[in-house]
Formats: sequence, structure tokens, C-alpha cells
Amino acid sequence: MRYVLALIFFFAGQADPVSRSWNEPVTPFRIVENVYYVGASDITSYLIATPKGHILIDGGFAETAPMIRRNIEQLGFRVSDVRILLSSHAHYDHAGGLAELKSATGARFYASAGDAPQLARGGLDDPQFGNRFPFPPIAADRLLHDGSRITLGGTTLIARITPGHTKGCTTWSMTTKHGLNVVFLGSPSVPSEYRLAGNPRYPNAIDDYRRQFAILRSLKCDVFLASHGNFYELAEKMKHRGEKKNPFIDPAGYRAFIERAAERMEKVVAEQQKR
Repeated sequence: MRYVLALIFFFAGQADPVSRSWNEPVTPFRIVENVYYVGASDITSYLIATPKGHILIDGGFAETAPMIRRNIEQLGFRVSDVRILLSSHAHYDHAGGLAELKSATGARFYASAGDAPQLARGGLDDPQFGNRFPFPPIAADRLLHDGSRITLGGTTLIARITPGHTKGCTTWSMTTKHGLNVVFLGSPSVPSEYRLAGNPRYPNAIDDYRRQFAILRSLKCDVFLASHGNFYELAEKMKHRGEKKNPFIDPAGYRAFIERAAERMEKVVAEQQKR
């Protein structure tokens, strides 16, 4: 009953203007080499195509899943060829569509050990949000740890566990056939509701955020992607697709975003520790 009631609040909440603005449809497109954008206007999803089947990162809201399926097909790929489903982190705007996509594709779902329990609970009992943002639960077929490698059809993705936003928030990295380093950033953001200092539900949140930023600074990044389009100026970069210089190749943008996010996190910590 608890889960049913939570779902009622979840679907009622989708009428809010922020969620709608994040979930507007966009035309899918190729980002670079075998990496394709199949997500919504701000809630992202990525298809990595290989000769042995495809990898899909993130499922958006529950309402985003049909859009992602259409986008995959619009690019000329078959949804049934998705073999592996991955998650950036266990929040309803990224994990909400995963259960439907797993059912539609028959793919195996891989998730970090830190986020797997939250994903299996459908977002309930979140250490920051409580039961405010539930989603259809999904169980992991394989648990991942920092440095875990996923290889399919000659493409390898590496899971870097970048905790803080969630306990198992995952940043994915890969190197393309032509040597471009692609980073799919999980999330370094600190929502206004978050309690970092003195949170008994997540006592090591501050240390986790700092560990995340250390890992993010260590990564080589040519192509900057992320779980939210606004992190890497998706809307603006889409306007310049097809130009001689690929706008998604943006190592400077990656570095600048990380430093801004780290500065904001430390500011939140300082303010909360004064209380």
C-alpha cells in the first residue's frame, strides 16, 4: 500500500512545469562516432551502438521511456538490440523509465552497489528526499563497483563511482575508436533540499562529494556529456550540430563545470555547518 500511495503522488507530481520543461521531446542525433542522443530536452539518455548490440544509459522519467524507444527507432536502430541498460543514479528523473525499458528490450540491467538498493525500492526511503519521488522499482542483474568495465561489441565503458548526489552515483567513461575520451557525468549537483552536514541518513555525504570531485578531476574528457542537458549546454550545442567543429567536444567546459559545482558544494557545506 505504501508503494501504491507513493506512485499516486509521483504521477500527480509530473504535472509540475519544471518536470515538463525537462521532458520535452527532441530529435535524436549522433553526438560522436557510435554515441547517440536519445533523451529529452534536459533529462538525458544515450545509446552506444555496437555490432553486437547496444548499450543504453538512463531511462528518464517513467513518461520518458516511450520517447526514448521512439528515438532509438527513429535513428534506425532496433529497441530489441539493446543488450545492456545502465544507470547514472537512483532518482526518478533518470531511473523512472528503466523498468519499462528493461521490459521492452530484454536487456540486462547493471547498477552500482551503492544505488542498487534504492533502485530496487523504487526511490523510497531516499536519504535526502525520503519518499517524495518514487518510481517503478528495478532490480539489478549485476552490481558494479568503482572501475568496473562493461564491454560489448568492441566498446568498453568504465564505471566511476562518484557518490554524494546519491550513494552510488555513477559517472561513465569510454574511449571511442578514434581516441576521443567521452565522459557521461552522473551528477555533482546539490539540490536545495539536501542536508549534507549532520545528516544521520547519510553521515558521510560531505566526504563522498569531495571524493566525487577528486575522481572527476582525474578523468580525461574530450566529449562532455551528463545526466542533465543543462550541465553541458545541450540546447545551445544542438544548434551548432553539423558545423565543422563538433560543439560536444568541450574539455574546457567539463573542467569549468566541475569547478563551479565543487565551489557550490563547499558553499552549501559551510552554510550548513554554521547552523
